[in-house]
Amino acid sequence: MPLSEQEQRLLDEMERHLMRNDADVVTAPQDGRGLSYRNIVYGTVLVLLGLGSLIVGVSIQLVVVGVIGFVIMLAGVILAVTPSKQNGSSPTPTEAPRKAKAPSSSASFMDRMNDRWDKRQEDR
Repeated sequence: MPLSEQEQRLLDEMERHLMRNDADVVTAPQDGRGLSYRNIVYGTVLVLLGLGSLIVGVSIQLVVVGVIGFVIMLAGVILAVTPSKQNGSSPTPTEAPRKAKAPSSSASFMDRMNDRWDKRQEDR
């Protein structure tokens, strides 16, 4: 069943609102902190070295080598996901510069949506 013109406009408005809010969340600065590609690369290398050590430890049946390999893997994962502080003024590729925007009208948008919903429910 196709949507009516009013429903299609409402759906388009909701989609625009969600896209705008999602873009704000994705580009929101994180107090000057973000993931560092260098940390991700070093962490990946540590995970691979730890995995190799773990496999070697299991294959030669030395528990100590396997445990050390696991600890190296864990350190690599922690290093890869730990955000780094930015000391420069240049934003990272994931942090786009934000433009100044007018006060948010999300409350009024939600009020309008609730009013429309209530009106539809009363008409039934």
